[in-house]
Parts: sequence; structure tokens; C-alpha cells
Amino acid sequence: MLIAAVQPSEPGRLDTVMSEVAETLLSEGVRLAGVVQTNCVNPDRHKCDMDVRVLPDGPVIRISQDLGAASRGCRLDPAALEEAVALVGPRLAAGADLLILNKFGKHEAEGHGFRDLIAEALAAGVPVLIGINGLNRAAFETFTDGMAEGLPADPSALLAWVRAARLSKVA
Repeated sequence: MLIAAVQPSEPGRLDTVMSEVAETLLSEGVRLAGVVQTNCVNPDRHKCDMDVRVLPDGPVIRISQDLGAASRGCRLDPAALEEAVALVGPRLAAGADLLILNKFGKHEAEGHGFRDLIAEALAAGVPVLIGINGLNRAAFETFTDGMAEGLPADPSALLAWVRAARLSKVA
């Protein structure tokens, strides 16, 4: 199983690192499927807006919903996330070299979101690079049966893992 999980220690680092890694791989001609996230600060709310870019070339989809300035609950828009999933599926099936996902989140932990595509990629021998947070780590470990490799939120380490995973797939 070729799956690696990135759990950063500092807030906001994961999105930046995953986007940087995706851009580097795209510039090298790696066929990517998946999404990377960008957070947009909105001064009218205490939380940022969340957008994902479907790889390799878009579109960008807002996956957060505006629940008002005083809201404190989950802002994920499940319909928008499923729209992104529906766009990634055919790109994975068309022959991706890597599935890269910004996060194994609450939706995946509950059996939805990108969970089925992760399983499809792994079954097809496509390496998976995914972000993880502490809240969903137990569900992720159960899903991967503890077989995911943990990586630091460092672009060089992630690129080295991707290159090694791609080589082992060829060998």
C-alpha cells in the first residue's frame, strides 16, 4: 500500500506545503488527481473561507459555507465537497500517477468524501499523499489499517516520498 500522511504541527502549513508539492510535480509532468486547499481570510468572520482546486487544472470550488459571523460549528459544505469528489474521480481513472488530497477530514472519517477514491487509487497501485489532523487520525489509521507512512510537512520530504513511490510502482 503506497499511502503517506502528512500531519503538520503548525496551523495553515499543510495547505501551503501540499500546494507547493503539487505545483512542483505538475511542472515535472507528473499526472496528478486530487485537490489542494486555499484558505481565504474574510475580515467579517472569525474563520476563513475554504477553497479547493481540482488537480491538475481546476476548477476552484468553495467547500465552506457562510454560517454567519457568530457561527462556531463545522462550515464544510458537503455538496461542494462531493462536487469536487465527482470531478476528481474521472481524472484518477484516466491514469493519474498520484492522488494528492489536502485532508482526510471528518467527512472521510464518516465514510464519505474522498474515501472511496482513496481506496480505488490504492487498489489500482496509485500512490496517495494526504493530509491528516489529530481529530481524524484514529479513523484514518483504522481506514488504512495502520499501513500509512507518516511524513513531515516538508516539501523536500514529500517530493522524495512521491518519487520513491512512483519508482517502486514501476519496478
